[in-house]
Amino acid sequence: MIKKFILLSLVASQLMISCSSDDSPTNEPTKELTLEEQIAELVKQPYSKLTPTEQKAKLEVEANDMLVQLDKSKSSSAIEATENLNRLLDISTVDIFSGKNDNEVEDILNISGAYGIYTWNNAKKIWDKTESKTELKFVFPAKESLTANNAVFSSKGVSSDVKVKFYDGYNNTKDAEVYDNLYLPSSSDATLTIDNKEAATFTQTAKYSSKNQSPDEFAYKMSLNDGYVWEMSGKKGTANTSTAKLTYNGKNLVSFNAGSSAEIDKLIENDALVQYRGKANGLFTLMDNFVIIADMDLATEAADQAALDNIARPKEPMYNDPKADYKAYYTALNAYEKKISEGNAANANKNMKLILVSKKDGTKIADIVQHSEKDGEYTFKLPVWDAQYKMWDWNDTGESFTQPYLYEAYYLKFSDKTEVEMSAYFSTGFEKLQTKFDDFIAAFNKQ
Repeated sequence: MIKKFILLSLVASQLMISCSSDDSPTNEPTKELTLEEQIAELVKQPYSKLTPTEQKAKLEVEANDMLVQLDKSKSSSAIEATENLNRLLDISTVDIFSGKNDNEVEDILNISGAYGIYTWNNAKKIWDKTESKTELKFVFPAKESLTANNAVFSSKGVSSDVKVKFYDGYNNTKDAEVYDNLYLPSSSDATLTIDNKEAATFTQTAKYSSKNQSPDEFAYKMSLNDGYVWEMSGKKGTANTSTAKLTYNGKNLVSFNAGSSAEIDKLIENDALVQYRGKANGLFTLMDNFVIIADMDLATEAADQAALDNIARPKEPMYNDPKADYKAYYTALNAYEKKISEGNAANANKNMKLILVSKKDGTKIADIVQHSEKDGEYTFKLPVWDAQYKMWDWNDTGESFTQPYLYEAYYLKFSDKTEVEMSAYFSTGFEKLQTKFDDFIAAFNKQ
């Protein structure tokens, strides 16, 4: 459920660009506010009196700092090395479970009790394995353009007593699902070195009380020598909490703080039981200034989505039925897809309240809402009946018909009720910023 919050926040993140730290208020001792108190304080702020045009100009000026900070990630040797390790694992799969399962970089930190030294053989494009009883290590080129092995990724983990099944495909002879059994780590550490110099460190801890893969407490930290640090943590309970922060040389770039009443263990047993999804709220911040407030009723959202999913899709005519009415079918299909798209937008607006706030100015900028929109269209020829072959023939001679492409667009809804679509509101500079931010997050997702 938190994942949906992150997705919504990232889509809207192109809006939330901060000024430099010199513009921050003077630091005064303040008591630590709970998430609910922080949200309540922000919601109380008045709406900005700037017009949409003035707000656009202001945000565009403030976009540069964020763009500069993220642009530095292009030169991150640690990110480049980890991407190359993933690429090499795709070329030649490695199974740290002795033939049972192919693994990727993200598996390394999540598995304990697995050992071996894997060295990239560039001539054969395979990994050469050396047995080890003490460490799990990968030796490989730090860049795709290199052939010499100058990077080392090593990891160690301490097992918990939580044993889980890991899906591994099908047994070809018995056509049955195959699972590995593994113990999740209570802690794990990894180090990436390039040319014998430390480039990145990874630490992860988890505490379990139940016998499933959902920890009661979880913490993860990745530190790069380039100045980037990515941290995540979470606690499971009556009120679940999740936090994450991306900083560059100590300066906040992205952070989120979310809470949820979801009953996680029950959802693991059956995700279809929407009544266990509860409610969630959160704050998504960029550069310690612009914030998206999220207040979500996930249980109701899931129930409303299930109702949409139950709407019957028009049944496609049989290709050999001479009485079939393809025009009526595609007309009904257009109406169905319009109803689904509008339903998705209405569901989001009802159950996922998003507000964009400027902490620096002490004002709410706008609500973030969704509307069903057309994004182009597709025109084609309807089939004609072929009496000779007794079937409908798509020979491109029939009547023309047009189908629209629909999507749910994000809009800023200002205090004067003016609504402006986000994609049309911002200039090319913001599009570049969004692309850069998406590229940066994609790189970190590979860790």
